[in-house]
Amino acid sequence: MPRRPATVFILAAILLDILGIGLIIPVLPRLVGELAGSRDAQTWWYGALVISYGAMQFLCAPALGALSDRVGRRPVLLAGIGGLAVMFLVPALTSSLWVLLASRIVGGMFAANLAVAQAYIADVTPPDKRAAAFGKLGAVFGLGFMLGPALGGVLAEASLRLPFFVAAALAAVNFLYGLLVLPESVPHEHRSRFEPARANPFSSLAALARLRGVGALVTVIALMGLAQFLLHTTWPLYTEFRYGWTPLAIGVSLFLVGVVMVLVQGVALPRLLRRLGEVRLVLAGLASAMLAYLGYGLATAGWVALVIICFNLLAGAVGPTLQGIVSRSVDAHEQGRAMGALASLGSLMAVIAPLIGTPLLAQVSHLPPQDWRVGGVLLLAAALQALALGLAAWHFRHHPLRPAAVAGSRNPQDDSRRLKD
Repeated sequence: MPRRPATVFILAAILLDILGIGLIIPVLPRLVGELAGSRDAQTWWYGALVISYGAMQFLCAPALGALSDRVGRRPVLLAGIGGLAVMFLVPALTSSLWVLLASRIVGGMFAANLAVAQAYIADVTPPDKRAAAFGKLGAVFGLGFMLGPALGGVLAEASLRLPFFVAAALAAVNFLYGLLVLPESVPHEHRSRFEPARANPFSSLAALARLRGVGALVTVIALMGLAQFLLHTTWPLYTEFRYGWTPLAIGVSLFLVGVVMVLVQGVALPRLLRRLGEVRLVLAGLASAMLAYLGYGLATAGWVALVIICFNLLAGAVGPTLQGIVSRSVDAHEQGRAMGALASLGSLMAVIAPLIGTPLLAQVSHLPPQDWRVGGVLLLAAALQALALGLAAWHFRHHPLRPAAVAGSRNPQDDSRRLKD
């Protein structure tokens, strides 16, 4: 008798993935600094590692999503977990920045399977429950980023390379877990033919933007993602330059981010959706994030940044709510490609962000920590978030959302054909 797909399986698998990724966040910049030899070289090499990782995610996410529509989610997820194990292990053994860069390229290619996990969640969740389900997935991300960086910071006190060995071991455990207990979620009758043209990330994004009820929200997601990745890609270096934080302190800050994500996406999101509705929740979350970025950019004391993290609650509800809106705009045959397109969009922003953020940070890295220009990258993120807020307000005013149950129960074939174009 085949195993019944269950959300708990995929959430556990993704938790192990994110734990591994989180372990290396606070130590990767320091490792690059040891190998690079100077602060300027550290900034540029770290930017190259982040860019290569995001570029491979951007190129591969639609392909892996479409491939999972054809062969099923399980084999694609397992292949991705194996690729991440390689990415984690290589930095623990090498003293070459070029080899480290190559490992990030391989890791980025296989980390794109997170889009397949999102498609898995859509497979096993009714349309009107998907925003809350994506919230659970976001909570797992938060839990991983809560525990991973904190543990990575502690392990780095013993050895800078120890977190990479532990991350590789977690990936190996994750692979065995998936091999033994992770069931398939796509029945054979729901699988679609794989066409190489459909794996093009640009055509996937264009098709996504044409979906009814989505439209400008794709641009909102892009602006929001760009602002987030400006923060993510510069946070370890920014906090080291401005506040003098160690890997342990950076890990503690990311622990707090994870706590907030778990509370909002894993506990409070269903209540927030019922109380505020999707539209008001998205707008309030975008406004909260805008104010948080502004605070990060202006704060000259580390404790202020920690307080902002704790109060930036509603921002964590925006992503899963928008994912739910997009997911119910397509049918079961296209969930992999649609989630792959969203992941590809996020990865494109992950490529663009360090191209903007790391040069800006390098320009101000030698200024006194009290100089307001040191926070310029995060002030730019606040401006992008303000633009996303205005565009979202305009979209919802001109394109009111249908109730989730209605949108999910209508015949989705028209939108599915648009996605295939």
